[in-house]
Amino acid sequence: MYELKTKETDSSVIEFIERMDHPGKREDGYKLLDIFTDTTGYEAKMWGTSIIGFGKYHYKYESGHEGDAPLVGFSPRKAKISLYFAAGDTQRDKLLKAFGKHTTGKACVYINKVADVDVEVLKALIEQSVTFLKKTYPNQ
Repeated sequence: MYELKTKETDSSVIEFIERMDHPGKREDGYKLLDIFTDTTGYEAKMWGTSIIGFGKYHYKYESGHEGDAPLVGFSPRKAKISLYFAAGDTQRDKLLKAFGKHTTGKACVYINKVADVDVEVLKALIEQSVTFLKKTYPNQ
């Protein structure tokens, strides 16, 4: 059976941010920590070794695969900062048009630094993702 690698841990979010080598990434890590915490109302938790997640939901696919994941999150990686929002949310694409400098993957949005994006749109993306996931996966 498939074992999820990215699980909620008891590791310290602050210690993780403090271990970042680049001062700019560390500063952005704290900015994002504040934005995500204030916007979601959830306490930040480490998921795996490098994702800072907020809230959580339980998903189950038709294939039978199921697990837990954060509602939203971010990871200040060396190359780019990964932002985790709900995949499959059509509102995400609309909001991203006004977001600023970014690239996208299947489930991630990548930015170089917080200064490259509109923070109000970031807050809207966070709120929309949480709303979408709570509606899609009720009974949390």
